[in-house]
Amino acid sequence: MRRLLAVLLVFGFVVACDDDAPTGTDGEVEFTVMTRNIYVGSDIDLLMLAPSLEEIPLLAAEAWLAIQGTDFADRVEALADEIEAAGPHLVGLQEVSLFRAQSPGDFLVGNPQPATTVVLDHLDLLLDALEARGLSYREVAVSQGMDVEVPMAVSPTEFDDMRLTDHEVILARNDVYVSNVDERNFTTNLEIELGGPGGPALTVLRGWVAVDATTGGKTVRFVSTHLEPPEYAPAVQLAQAAELMSELAGETLPVIVLGDLNSNADGTSTTTYADFLAAGYSDAWAEAGAGAGLTCCHQDDLQNATTELVKRIDYILFRGALEALSADVVGDDPAERTAGGLWASDHAGVVATLRAP
Repeated sequence: MRRLLAVLLVFGFVVACDDDAPTGTDGEVEFTVMTRNIYVGSDIDLLMLAPSLEEIPLLAAEAWLAIQGTDFADRVEALADEIEAAGPHLVGLQEVSLFRAQSPGDFLVGNPQPATTVVLDHLDLLLDALEARGLSYREVAVSQGMDVEVPMAVSPTEFDDMRLTDHEVILARNDVYVSNVDERNFTTNLEIELGGPGGPALTVLRGWVAVDATTGGKTVRFVSTHLEPPEYAPAVQLAQAAELMSELAGETLPVIVLGDLNSNADGTSTTTYADFLAAGYSDAWAEAGAGAGLTCCHQDDLQNATTELVKRIDYILFRGALEALSADVVGDDPAERTAGGLWASDHAGVVATLRAP
């Protein structure tokens, strides 16, 4: 029923009431938005860049053990608490993962049947946690990215298959009317060979999601994305950013672009952040935040006792008739950790309130 309602809302069959949108005496409307990389749960680069196929089953088992250790069922409560506290109209989520398994696996005999048994679904757990708090959010745009399946050792002679599917997601509060949904993949993506040269080809597919969002009689184009990290392919990230800016260049609505851009604000990694500013975008944190606004990264196991964030790579950018009123980082205070002592994600998130005149 929740997904059916989301579909009806997207296509305009149900018009949500937006009377509660903050408005000024001159008709100004405030949009509160959040960006949150919710973390796959393990550093899967070791698996993706394994030097041989023979090493993948053990590395996959280690990665799955680490994902269980970072316990999304525990972390999702902290993420839902953040959303409840901020009350954003719109949330852009990155690294929204779906894990599926097959036992016994068939990858080693050609993988004729993809894994279909769901063992962990980030989006469903988050929506359930929000619903349990009485919060009315729905997914209004979902783009599927990388979809990779690998063998995972469960004993020296037995192997299951584990499948990871990545998504970009926009959540909207039920008092926000949504239309013109776009769910895209970039044309330029990182290409690797699993297990080194000669291994199965894998496209590390990334993308973006966008909607026209209306509240209080005002409409903005809202976009969430996750760009390729620069460590292995900076040119891929630059191409993805250029493609997104080109797609939005002719947009006449005010535009909000947020997400994990993987580009340091101080310019020490790539020029992506600077390129957005040069294209006419403003940075909500630079306009209305206080302090360094660091967002990356906690330890992979999420168990560091103190904040160890060292760079700012998660942004809320905007263009057009918008003004930043406030910007805050969430997920950077040790008091916000879960009852089990985990950070909600390896990233901190950013929340901003923008005013539309």
